[in-house]
Amino acid sequence: MKNKTLAIRHEDKYLMERRTAITPAHAKKLIDKGLDILVEKSEKRIFTHDEYEDVGAKVVEDISSSKVIFGVKEMPMEIFEDNKTYIFFSHTIKGQEYNMPLLERMIEKKINLIEYEKIADEQNRRLIFFGRFAGLAGMINSLWSFGLRMKEKGFDTPFLKLKQSHKYDSLEEAKNEIQSVGEEVKKYGLPKEIGPMIIGITGYGNVAKGAMEIADLLPISEITPEELAAIDQKELDFNNQLYRVIFKEEHISKLKDGSGNFELQDYYNHPEKYENNFEQYVPHLTILMNCMYWDTNYPRIITKAFLKDLYAKGEPKLKVIGDVTCDPDGSIEATHIGTEIQDPIFVYNPKTDKPKMGTDGDGILIMSVDILPSELPRDASIAFADALVDYVEEIVTCDYSVNYNELALPAPIKKALILHNGEFTPEYEYMKKFIE
Repeated sequence: MKNKTLAIRHEDKYLMERRTAITPAHAKKLIDKGLDILVEKSEKRIFTHDEYEDVGAKVVEDISSSKVIFGVKEMPMEIFEDNKTYIFFSHTIKGQEYNMPLLERMIEKKINLIEYEKIADEQNRRLIFFGRFAGLAGMINSLWSFGLRMKEKGFDTPFLKLKQSHKYDSLEEAKNEIQSVGEEVKKYGLPKEIGPMIIGITGYGNVAKGAMEIADLLPISEITPEELAAIDQKELDFNNQLYRVIFKEEHISKLKDGSGNFELQDYYNHPEKYENNFEQYVPHLTILMNCMYWDTNYPRIITKAFLKDLYAKGEPKLKVIGDVTCDPDGSIEATHIGTEIQDPIFVYNPKTDKPKMGTDGDGILIMSVDILPSELPRDASIAFADALVDYVEEIVTCDYSVNYNELALPAPIKKALILHNGEFTPEYEYMKKFIE
């Protein structure tokens, strides 16, 4: 007999995590198909208990009767039960050391683990993601941070009117306010000492597109990395124009031996042959939005040593780094932690190698919120569930007791099945080395 019940977990990794993988509107579509939905009680979830009950879902204290559990962020190790199916962002596929005990526990409990991050089409393009909302919230937060930082430096700017993303009732409200700030910049300009204001964005995927969506609400023009230095040296009589520049892999890294042109596939296959090429651009930027994928095989884009040298030359133009990628000690080496929504920014002092939470102090302000999409929880959850909902019935009704090759799962979901009854599926055999 096919399973017909699924559960939606309460999110407990972060105090301000308010997202859900399945909204009430999407729950109704699934209930209309004959599924039963248990919703674990949560006073902080952006959608209320009443909203779920109104569509026929059951709000309960205990979801242990369900064999299939949907969540968003990592789940506590103690909640895993033998032979059940869990769908969430596990943050294990890069061998993240802090989550290896979690992975070991799932193996021990013979879990079926479906990883949202790996749900992709035949061209390996991700199908279900929060990335756009990370970029949206990250850019909003970085502009808000810039206003605060400039106030610390003695400059009042229209950006001081902005709020942190989660303090807006909706994405639409945030966009309207940023557009209003843009109109003020266009009309009255920015302090001459700030101009020309240049926003650099690393990457060109969903996260970067989200950041650009917000930046483009301002009076902004796009320039190339090659044009950057000339724009920065431009004399401005009236500073009412902003610029943005997109950095791709060939701007970020170069061959160590200096030979040949940059080849993207070679970079992916042999990152050890490459070194930093990005530092030449950094002194010309006002805000850096770090929106690219990174792992330890690739060169860092900004090291602590570089920041120390930069500050030794005097107060730099760069005022804010919005580290949306948010890898602690990662591509932005000074990002020592992923910050929490309620304490989102810190100032890193390159001279002392010390961070200080808040907006004051010597150094560079870094915004590195670890769960940026949760700052826009309603909009982000709706978009996520829109992409997920058509796969849910087959995930829930699948018979996971059969051999891997016989699993009746849609191809993108099967592609994302990391563990099948506690064993690595063929595509994820490489992960064994992480737990040996």
